[in-house]
Amino acid sequence: EVDVSQFDAVFYPGGHGPLWDLVEDPTSQQIILDSGAAGRPLGLVCHAPGVLRHTTHEDGTPVVRGKKVTGFTNSEEVGVGLDKVVPFLVEDELVRLGADYSKSDDWAPYVVEDGLLLTGQNPASSAAAADALIAKLASLPLGVAGRAAAVHRVRITRINAFRDLRYRPGMSASTWCERLMH
Repeated sequence: EVDVSQFDAVFYPGGHGPLWDLVEDPTSQQIILDSGAAGRPLGLVCHAPGVLRHTTHEDGTPVVRGKKVTGFTNSEEVGVGLDKVVPFLVEDELVRLGADYSKSDDWAPYVVEDGLLLTGQNPASSAAAADALIAKLASLPLGVAGRAAAVHRVRITRINAFRDLRYRPGMSASTWCERLMH
């Protein structure tokens, strides 16, 4: 049991897994809704914006309707050969829900901010999305973000320590995994 009210922000990392589990999880949907109501930033990267699929306001409208977002593109999914495996394509679903979806070149870092909602396109966007989330936390009044200002420097240090582990365009998955393991 996690008390989300004790956190300053919520961040969903990517990977294909969220398309099967978190997208259907009512607890995840409630965390997203509660975070928005509490003025808590929400970050989602790569496939994670897909978890917004069934998250709706009380009146049934999708939380992403009219919001500027990005997420794993159809062409990136085709590029990894899983477009016929995943239950839905993130790009198509966000557009279907009425989001203002945008993207950059395949595998290029790209982050979109719309208020407290921050989304990253792909694995290469992870560090930039985390940086944007930290900057968003730092910009909020201490009363809204709780400990955000006090731990800002620690979080930046942690992010900077992992910069060399970022996925880079043209890097093979095995090379990236090797770098993560060492």
